[in-house]
Amino acid sequence: MFLIRVRATFEKCGRAKYISHLDLNRCMLRTFRRSRLPIWYTEGFNPHPYYSFALALSLGFESSCEILDFNLNEDIPFDEIKDKLNSVMPEGMRIIKVAEQKQKITAIAKAEYSFSLVSDAVDSLYADVNKLIASPEILIEKKTKKGIKTVDIKPDMEILTCNKTERSVDISMYLPAGTQTNYNPTLFIEALKKTTDIAFETENIRRTAILCADNTVFE
Repeated sequence: MFLIRVRATFEKCGRAKYISHLDLNRCMLRTFRRSRLPIWYTEGFNPHPYYSFALALSLGFESSCEILDFNLNEDIPFDEIKDKLNSVMPEGMRIIKVAEQKQKITAIAKAEYSFSLVSDAVDSLYADVNKLIASPEILIEKKTKKGIKTVDIKPDMEILTCNKTERSVDISMYLPAGTQTNYNPTLFIEALKKTTDIAFETENIRRTAILCADNTVFE
């Protein structure tokens, strides 16, 4: 059986950030059908096109690094695959790169996020954010399969930048991702809300990179 394993990197932004993970599956199924690419189907009583996403993305988050794996029955140039998919992708979604699958999904260890906290009292909010970052632990209530669990996210969180502008505090951070532990910035934001009296709104949460344990980009 001839099989080409393909990995596409795509962005999801603008109105597309409101497409849920379940709807993204349906959306991609329609995209493959409209592209007429020779996608590989699973075998058995109910054959269906094989494709999978490396990580789920929370509703309302944008991303410039989503990973889509699929198999083809024919050897087609990567640029042609990219063009065919982009010609039928919905608004807000665009294939950035198509390449071979070099690493297993289990190699994913973390993801990089950026976001802005907008406030009328930026100086005070900036001070409270730095106070939280410097605290010995950041406890949050996290829903698990066994119920609500108190988790300290501080050991697994790495702040990359924390800058103040005229209207916002802009933060970028690494958080664990992959098959074992997955955190996203809302955990840090919820922890901040419990420690500050400053009102703020969160804008532009974006996943900017999917990484391996050594901080190299997952490929």
